[in-house]
Amino acid sequence: MNSVNTENTKVVLITGASGGVGAGVALASASAGWTTWIMARRAAEAQQIADQATLQGGSARIFIGDVGDPESVQAAISTIIETDGRLDGIVHNATSGLSPIPTSLAEVPFADVADHVRVSLRGTYLLAAAGHPHLVATQGSFVALTSEAGFEGKARLPVYAAVKAAQRGVVRSLAREWGPTGARANCVAPLASTPAMTAAFANDPAMANRVLARNPLDRLGDAEADIGPVVRFLLSDESRYVNGMTLMADGGSCPIT
Repeated sequence: MNSVNTENTKVVLITGASGGVGAGVALASASAGWTTWIMARRAAEAQQIADQATLQGGSARIFIGDVGDPESVQAAISTIIETDGRLDGIVHNATSGLSPIPTSLAEVPFADVADHVRVSLRGTYLLAAAGHPHLVATQGSFVALTSEAGFEGKARLPVYAAVKAAQRGVVRSLAREWGPTGARANCVAPLASTPAMTAAFANDPAMANRVLARNPLDRLGDAEADIGPVVRFLLSDESRYVNGMTLMADGGSCPIT
């Protein structure tokens, strides 16, 4: 296995990429000519994104799995290495399906808390642990999709805010631990039009006004055109000296960076 990869042969894994921001990142990665692995639980939707990504110039493949399951994550990494011989980047985008449902902390069932933790935090741990040796070999990059909620909190989304803040803590720790090996870890906090955002607006009609009222660009981002290139930058060699950071791709909405 080569120790350093070139930009046009990168192999990247993106979780939760059957729709929303993950799909946008997958399409942006494919447009750079990279081999893009889409890890998701919905096979039909994942294949649609893979087909679209391939049409855009990349080589996209799918792995149907669960980021919260150790065996599934290990199988995904092993399949990529067996198929392509390398892994240059991991993007952990998957979140609990409960993420857009507004609930006060006192009303959140413990099972819901456990699901948030399982997908966001356990998934981060499993992907980082399984992927690290391969990222060292390629001097690669780990990117977690976090949220402005992890900086400032969100009323009625307390568990989502908590796991997103925790992801940032894990990534900053990984950046320090992995730095001497040449592998990097960063976060992106996006604000984009996605099915999850649409569901959140439907569950809380006043949310749309609150979100857009403080956005200087007065719009939600596009997952492929606005968020995908930011994540792609952190996966690329152009960001080789960026480590332990959270890049805000939110149109200037969040006053805390």
